[in-house]
Amino acid sequence: MPVSFRAVHQVSRPSGPATAELFAFVDGVLPALGEGEVLVENAFLSVDPYMVGLLDGGEGGYPLGAPLEGRAVGRVVESRSAALPVGTAVIHREGWRTHAVVAAERVRALPELPGVPLSAHLSVLGGTGLSAYVGLTRIARLKPGEDVFVSAAAGGVGTAAGQLARLLGARRVVGSAGSAAKTAFLTGELGFDAAFDYHDGPVAELLAAAAPDGIDVYLDNVGGEHLEAAIGAMRDFGRIAWCGAISQYGVATPPPAAPHNLFELVHRSIRLEGFLVRHHLDAQQELYALLGPQLRSGRVSAPETVLDGFDRTVEAFLGVLAGANTGKMLVRI
Repeated sequence: MPVSFRAVHQVSRPSGPATAELFAFVDGVLPALGEGEVLVENAFLSVDPYMVGLLDGGEGGYPLGAPLEGRAVGRVVESRSAALPVGTAVIHREGWRTHAVVAAERVRALPELPGVPLSAHLSVLGGTGLSAYVGLTRIARLKPGEDVFVSAAAGGVGTAAGQLARLLGARRVVGSAGSAAKTAFLTGELGFDAAFDYHDGPVAELLAAAAPDGIDVYLDNVGGEHLEAAIGAMRDFGRIAWCGAISQYGVATPPPAAPHNLFELVHRSIRLEGFLVRHHLDAQQELYALLGPQLRSGRVSAPETVLDGFDRTVEAFLGVLAGANTGKMLVRI
């Protein structure tokens, strides 16, 4: 029987910050499965700040008049692949739609982890958690006893990074966030040693108060003033893993000039390295091995802000850009 689905299309290009007018909800009928394909009924969709950079189109960007691509988890409801029988929990990138026909090689079967919700594969066990893990272990090479600063610490990557830093033996973990409620969540629920609301003053001063002895590692999700402040607070031989730049996403003005203290990288032998998590997918099994038991025991949590209903997908996306989430922003279909 034909399967109907609902999808979000991008229908125009932005001329400034993203707005709801860029998108439209479209109903359609899926094609019949070909050999080696599966039909996935999506359960949760991911909305992420990096998607803003794809709205302009161009190489790797979103085409107009087609379902947007993004991470989703769900279950196989029809299969023409022996490797993916009906009922298999999977993750794939044909998100922003209720159902998807996907080639088996573009789907990854998820391990069944008792006591771990499916949504966790889009948060601490998914791309956000993997970004935090790769940034701390492979890029910054965090060592036990070191002090860590995480910006946008109440977001998906940040909440994972703070908990991972603790598991990896960090001495102190400091975070920045966008409200007093979020900073209280970081220190009260996630075990951060200190946190500050970056609206409360110059970030350099707030970080100096939260980490008076300096920092060894910075996981940067913001860029701009946060990066400059972190460079100023770095000890000799510190490391910066640059994961994102929320301060610049969707902003019509030109990006800010490089931090005025950039030469401090040379003066104090600090290493700054940017990375894309897609270049480190081989670390996924390491993340499962580390966090699976911790999630089941409750030592690690998977903070999520979940909006119910596919028709709230655009609302969720605009919300994550405005900082409306604590933890990973998801849509439950």
